[in-house]
Formats: sequence, structure tokens, C-alpha cells
Amino acid sequence: MTETLDFPELLRLIDERSAAFRAAIASAPSLDVQVPTCPEWTLLDLVHHLGGGRRAWAATVAAGPDASGKLAGEGLAAPQEREALLAWLAESTQQMLDALREAGPERGCWTWWGSSQSPRTCGAVARHQLQEIAMHTYDAQLTVGAPEPLPEEVALDGVEEFLFTCCTTTVAWPHKPAVVDYHVTGGGSWRQLVSADGSRAFRLPESGGVPAAGEDSESVDVSARGTASDLVLAFYGRIPLDSLKLEGDRHLFDLLEEWDME
Repeated sequence: MTETLDFPELLRLIDERSAAFRAAIASAPSLDVQVPTCPEWTLLDLVHHLGGGRRAWAATVAAGPDASGKLAGEGLAAPQEREALLAWLAESTQQMLDALREAGPERGCWTWWGSSQSPRTCGAVARHQLQEIAMHTYDAQLTVGAPEPLPEEVALDGVEEFLFTCCTTTVAWPHKPAVVDYHVTGGGSWRQLVSADGSRAFRLPESGGVPAAGEDSESVDVSARGTASDLVLAFYGRIPLDSLKLEGDRHLFDLLEEWDME
């Protein structure tokens, strides 16, 4: 299991995944085709979402920690012609990268994940932005018939980022307490605990998946195992959960999906 990606590496991978997204868009015979994993969108809609969203995040990061919400970015109107659209996409990514570099990883930033385990910092924004761009790159690749697994370092960081950002809350779990484990084939394990206190997650040590001193050691109710890429793709609903190796009470995953953490 690798350590959490550092800030320069996050920015490098954002740039790399954004380039892969543009390559998929450039190869598409048409931008009017429906995206299978986002069926309400065409490829053109996906381009507008990714480009406009990165400009909005650039503006939000630049506004500093006092921003009260996600801001609209400048120049949101996207061109229609393919070459100009690709240039607009590249500029959207650059605006966000420039804002993140200027701010640095420790500066506070508005985020939508106020009650999660992820901090409200520009570093955490970069970490989540990498995952969003990687996921939409997979969407675009799938649409043009050339899906690729998420790069290993992106996916490994994505398992933990998803659990810490999207799966932790202080909202009470409305069922009996449960322990859920997630294992990456080849190394890397995490545990999620859900109870009346909400949900929290932590990385398990490499030595046999035994919790570290001071962590809970309850028996596991259900676990999911797969490649890092498959785990992240399943988390975001891109592939069926049953694509993973599941052991234990499978119904718990249905309850987790239905749970309103807000």
C-alpha cells in the first residue's frame, strides 16, 4: 500500500488524467452519443460538466477559505467546434491547477464535505478533483469503446479518498452497528464502522488486516475485495458491486447505498 499522494503528485496526475480525457473526446466520432455511465448526458454534456466544473473550482480555491459556497467560474460558455472545445478543456484544467498551486495544500477552502474525515483544505480539494476527473475520463473512454482501468496510483488513493470523503459522517446509522472491510488485491485494506455515532473509516495495517492498537476489533459483517480500480469504479457506480468478491452480509451494501448521510 502506497502512502497518500503528495500535493505535487496530485497536481501532476490531475494534468495527466485531464489529458487522457481530452484524448478520448478527440477520438469520438460524435459528441452527441449518450454516455452509458451517465445516461442523462451526451459526451458534449460531459465535456461541459468537466470543463465548467474545473473553472468553478478554480474560482472557489482562489476565493480563499471565506467563500461561502462553490463559485461560478469565468468563461463558462464552451465553444462548439471540436478543436476549440479541446483547447477550452485544457485551459479549464490549467485554471484549476494554477489556483491550487498558488494556494498550496494547507490553505482552507470551501468544500461540500464539511462533516467528513477529509479536511477542508486545498490539498483535499486536489485529492478529490483527481478522482472526479479520473472517473469522468473512464466515462469518456467507455463511451468511445476504449475503457481503461484507473491508473494504479490514482485508484489506490481513490479507495481511501472515497471512504474518508464520501462515507464518513456524524449522522446516526439507522440500523444495528456494522463493520465493513474493503481489500485491494495485492495490498491495502480499510475498515468502515457504522453505528449510532455515524460512520468513520480507517486504514488497516499491512500485517494481516488486524486493527492497530486503540482501534475497534469487532468481527467483520461484510467485506469487498478487488483491484483498486474495480473498487473505486464500484464505489462510484460505474461497475456492479457484484463485480467484486463479496463475503458476509451482502444486504449491508444495499443499506449503505440507501443511507442518507446528510
